[in-house]
Amino acid sequence: MTVQNIQSFVAGRWTNPTGSARPVFSAITGEIIGQAGGDLDVHAMLDHARTKGGPALRKMTFHQRAKMVKALALYLTERKSALYDISFATGATASDHMIDVDGGIGTMFVYASKGRVELPDDTLLLDGDIERFGKGGSFVGQHVYTSLQGVAVHINAFNFPVWGMLEKLAPSLIAGVPSIVKPATATCQVTELCVRMMIESGLLPDGALQLVTGGLGDTLDHLGAQDVVSFTGSADTALKLRSNPVLLRNSVRFSAEQDSLNASILGPDVQPGSEEFELFIKEVHREMTVKAGQKCTAIRRIITPEGLVQPVIEALSTRLAKTTIGDPKVEGVHMGAVVSADQRDDVLAKAAIIASEAERVFGGQESLTVVGADAEKGAFVNPTMFHCADPDRAVKIHETEAFGPVSTIMPYRDLGHAIDLANRGGGSLVASVITRDGAVAREVVEQAGAWHGRLYFNNAESMKDSTGHGSPMPHMVHGGPGRAGGGEELGGIRGVKHFMQRTAVQGSANLITAVGKRWVPGADEIAKDVHPFRRTWGQLELGETFGSPTRVVTMGDIEHFAEFTGDTFYAHMDADAAKRNPFFPDRVAHGYLLLSFAAGLFVDPAEGPVLANTGLENLSFQKPVTAGESISVQLTVKGKHLRNAEYGEIRWHVAIRNQDGEQVAEYDLLTMVAH
Repeated sequence: MTVQNIQSFVAGRWTNPTGSARPVFSAITGEIIGQAGGDLDVHAMLDHARTKGGPALRKMTFHQRAKMVKALALYLTERKSALYDISFATGATASDHMIDVDGGIGTMFVYASKGRVELPDDTLLLDGDIERFGKGGSFVGQHVYTSLQGVAVHINAFNFPVWGMLEKLAPSLIAGVPSIVKPATATCQVTELCVRMMIESGLLPDGALQLVTGGLGDTLDHLGAQDVVSFTGSADTALKLRSNPVLLRNSVRFSAEQDSLNASILGPDVQPGSEEFELFIKEVHREMTVKAGQKCTAIRRIITPEGLVQPVIEALSTRLAKTTIGDPKVEGVHMGAVVSADQRDDVLAKAAIIASEAERVFGGQESLTVVGADAEKGAFVNPTMFHCADPDRAVKIHETEAFGPVSTIMPYRDLGHAIDLANRGGGSLVASVITRDGAVAREVVEQAGAWHGRLYFNNAESMKDSTGHGSPMPHMVHGGPGRAGGGEELGGIRGVKHFMQRTAVQGSANLITAVGKRWVPGADEIAKDVHPFRRTWGQLELGETFGSPTRVVTMGDIEHFAEFTGDTFYAHMDADAAKRNPFFPDRVAHGYLLLSFAAGLFVDPAEGPVLANTGLENLSFQKPVTAGESISVQLTVKGKHLRNAEYGEIRWHVAIRNQDGEQVAEYDLLTMVAH
């Protein structure tokens, strides 16, 4: 068999392994199939990222970066069959490939979409509302996110060589930070092929992505305050890395996703034969066998009502007995091998520790049957289930993670006991509960939320659309407290912000307007001779203001609006009742009547650049308006957001004032305006 030279991509060029390269083995045959790593020019690699990749990415807006990520996802989609083919040697089945490859590409698509929709077409991201420090409004503050000016070092685990890389790469690219990817050696050939595809696409700026197969050398010793380390792997390795004196001294951001004794609770309301019971068995079986149990989110502890332990054991045993193990290329094989012989030995050693406190009720290597491969040469592990009759006295089952197809059933007396057992894992990525009872869900969130990064509830109502216990979604955070590492990967735009710095910016309203490219009340107002609805997106300026004529609100207006809409709430129709209300001096105009009158006061009705009203945000009413009072409107261009070559969004600040100049209402109006 030809041994592949698995290359690194450093400082813009591909490099072969050197004499100190590490071997890569086939999980199916145990043969050496590749070699990776060796000498590494750390200074050239970091300098290339910081001086080439970083500046190039930071010149791009969030939208441009998001478009780039989408284009990369499309490029990989067209070539994913090659990634499938090379993944078989890692022990993964065809369905496992889809989780890894398709899941990773899907994550890129999600981030690309969120980047276009939720982020501005700008290089700065505003965070929260303006803070005013005085009555005059001339001195204000705004939190702002900017791209870190260093490099993101992504150290990934062996189980997801594509998804594990892309889940970190997508948000770091959108944040404008170049990445150095360090995959686990055992499966780095898959990552290398994926990186090769992305480099060959020509879509990435020079220096935006580098790859290290093999060891990182002393890379971490040269990181500073602008750099980030994102790690996925064991708790022992995470502790070693995060304890690096340079990382500590320079306050280098360090995020870890590590060991996790995830649990699944069968709700106290579930009975054998129900849809929920079958769902529970299906979920546990899937998490034990997908990727041969090598998932950071896999179910390690099965927490079951005391009276249902035996039915659960029987149902799970039946399903596990039907699971065909072997060469994943062979048709009909449901579960492949763990990644290597070393990993197999580690899983079996951890299973032996669990066996000291629990009885094995299914599995064991002596009953292992393998299809299409040699069970001795390959890294195959038989799915193994334990039963711990007294989980309160047990210690090791709440501390030991066998990173393979191994799980332990344990009984609980009541829901509080079940929650306590789940929490004894010391912090997990996910805990799931199968229940229909809303009170059960509420109590689990209250009492277990602090110990788990994700709580997954499912039942017959949601199971057709649910994503599964073991599937973190890029829309929501992925991480967990305590034992799970304390990190928060993914999470939509939260994941992007991990690679950015939040800074409090203070200054005059005009300066903050210029910094954020969003008009701040108190900044200069620009008056034009032409109505703003006559001007295109490109012509409109931040701060451009239109002041309307006044309109008197009459009792007839109030009564007509009440009759026309059916809104006859007493504050509008009954003077005595209104006066008994602490908020109203008399019968008052409807808030929506004021909004309608406001539109009539500022709208220019003729056909023009304004194409559509797409929304209204941040509406608040400050002061009631009674019959006989008058209102006027001030309309100001607050923000501009170009959508495409034809039109863009204009965010208008709308202030409704009474005859005394007092503000009675304000809101943001969103319109699409021709470019």
